[in-house]
Amino acid sequence: MSYVTPSDFVQKMIDAGAAKATMSTRDTLIRAYMAGAILALAAAFAVTITVQTGNALVGAVLFPVGFCLLYLLGFDLLTGVFTLVPLALLDKRRGVTVRSMLRNWGWVFLGNLGGALTVAVMMAIVFTYGFSVDPNEVGVRLGEIGHSRTVGYAEHGGAGMLTLFIRAVLCNWMVSTGVVAAMMSTSVSGKVIAMWMPIMLFFYMGFEHSIVNMFLFPSGLMLGGDFNLVDYMVWNEIPTVLGNLVGGLTFVGLTLFATHARTGPDRLTVLDAPVVAPRREEVSA
Repeated sequence: MSYVTPSDFVQKMIDAGAAKATMSTRDTLIRAYMAGAILALAAAFAVTITVQTGNALVGAVLFPVGFCLLYLLGFDLLTGVFTLVPLALLDKRRGVTVRSMLRNWGWVFLGNLGGALTVAVMMAIVFTYGFSVDPNEVGVRLGEIGHSRTVGYAEHGGAGMLTLFIRAVLCNWMVSTGVVAAMMSTSVSGKVIAMWMPIMLFFYMGFEHSIVNMFLFPSGLMLGGDFNLVDYMVWNEIPTVLGNLVGGLTFVGLTLFATHARTGPDRLTVLDAPVVAPRREEVSA
């Protein structure tokens, strides 16, 4: 499947980060909007399958179809740019600054939010026949998800917040691994297989993804979930964004950059280095 070695695909990661940091606002917003919308549709698809089959594993196995599509179409998720753009900054790529990095993150966040909210409204209409009837079984489930993953955390206080944050860290560890894994192959089939595995894992394990949540929780609010906007922002979205940043950058971006782009000298090189004899003055001293 045309395997690309780590030393080569890490350079692709840095190149991708530089391209995203210097992309025009127009293109950044369009690509982020479409990424948020496609991922939201995939989430709606997975929840529908889970409700209809009663098997969460089936939904998790099929959810990555959305991630694969948006990646192959060249669209951007906040979770991905959290990992890639800082590498271009560390590599001192031309035009990449802290300001350009934060600018990219801000526009991608807004674009993802816009796309996810658009699909949330559309699906709420579908689940309620234009808000003319009570939500169907899938709509009710979306409301329950919103309650359990906001108020459910709040009921545990600090321990709940810690659990939420760690789930967000673990999520983008896996999601960013999927982004990077796609760079391991030059064939479409190789990219899809490599992406599928970590994305399936994060979804089935119930880890917290900031963009998926931009669909799930607004949908839940529109469909009668027993929580409010403050619950969503304080007890999910804000901690999830921070956890996603830590998880993707720490466990994927920086580790790969440190060992494959800034590889240290091997032990044989150090051992074989010539020994310089001390000068006579140093010995006498």
